[in-house]
Amino acid sequence: MKPEKKMSNFLTCAFSVILISAALVITGCSKPEDQQGQPQGYGQIPKVTYVTIKPQSVELTTELPARTSAYLVSEIKPQVNGIIQKRFFEEGADVEEGQILYKIDDAPFKAALKAAKATLDKAKASLPPIKSMEARYKRLLSGKAISQQQYDDVKSELDQVLAQIRYLEAEVDRAEINLGYTDVKAPISGRIGKSLVTVGALVTGYQPTPLTTIHKFDPIYVDAAQSTSDMLRLRENLESKAIQKNEDENKVNIILENGKSHAIEGKFKFRDVIVDPNTGSSLLRIVVPNPSRILLPGMYVRAVLQEGIAENAILAPQEGVARTPKGEPFSYIVSEKGEIELRMLTINRAINNKWLIIDGLSDGDKVVVEGRSKIRAGAIVEGSEFKPQ
Repeated sequence: MKPEKKMSNFLTCAFSVILISAALVITGCSKPEDQQGQPQGYGQIPKVTYVTIKPQSVELTTELPARTSAYLVSEIKPQVNGIIQKRFFEEGADVEEGQILYKIDDAPFKAALKAAKATLDKAKASLPPIKSMEARYKRLLSGKAISQQQYDDVKSELDQVLAQIRYLEAEVDRAEINLGYTDVKAPISGRIGKSLVTVGALVTGYQPTPLTTIHKFDPIYVDAAQSTSDMLRLRENLESKAIQKNEDENKVNIILENGKSHAIEGKFKFRDVIVDPNTGSSLLRIVVPNPSRILLPGMYVRAVLQEGIAENAILAPQEGVARTPKGEPFSYIVSEKGEIELRMLTINRAINNKWLIIDGLSDGDKVVVEGRSKIRAGAIVEGSEFKPQ
């Protein structure tokens, strides 16, 4: 056989092998068809559930961090020097205004009072003679029997005695007041703390260290901090009538550290006139009845203030709101034609398990809450109303 013929047969066989291999590869890569001859999954419409948006009236509140402080605080300090003879209260007990707390040794003050009264009596005893002399000299002066200078001297002596009596009367009052200060009394009603002195201790009047402290915390103050941005937002909403004032706008609910509400609502009292430059917030003071003494000074609580009523508010379930990689909120909406639309949203705040929507949704919109992972904008879906279980 000629060489040219051998080469031709070899090429023909090689080409046949390549064609057979290609056919096998194509056959192996082809997808099996279902009974109708369509690829599996082809033509199936995703099913979703949605919530239909309906405007409603919503009470808006603001929850702020807060601290409690005593309604009244009184540091008990002595007003005279002396030795503590007795203590009349139990530490941690309730005391009443005017109740005696400590007794300071009063013997020196009783002696001082007696001395002041004796000096006063002596001055008063010298008054009748000089007073009688002044009257006699006055008659003699009218008859030209004495000179004006002689009468003036007697009159001056009478005035000095009267002034001395008034001074000594004040000294008696001072001695009586100091004697009364030996009974250290409670200036306010409240709960008294621990005693910082014991019987036998020497105390001095108006010393810097108190003997004890009384706190009144029924009612009690709750001081909350509100940022100026929130304050301005609320004012703008009220001025634009986006929200209406609530009849109970001054009522405040207090949330305890364990998450439970205080049994009695508080009342908003006033807003501080300055802003803290370090925090950019202003102080809101709330007065809360506290008959059970659950709230103690220094506790951390949260104050829920009533802002007002938002009429025709749009609330979207949180399950129906997603976010882009940049954190921008959006929702999938089912149109009347069953087509998915993507809506970018502007959110105000969370209210329970819903978002308060400022822009992006309107009355009648169908927000997808289940099946979002199977859809995209422009897709055709089969939707049904969400039914909570």
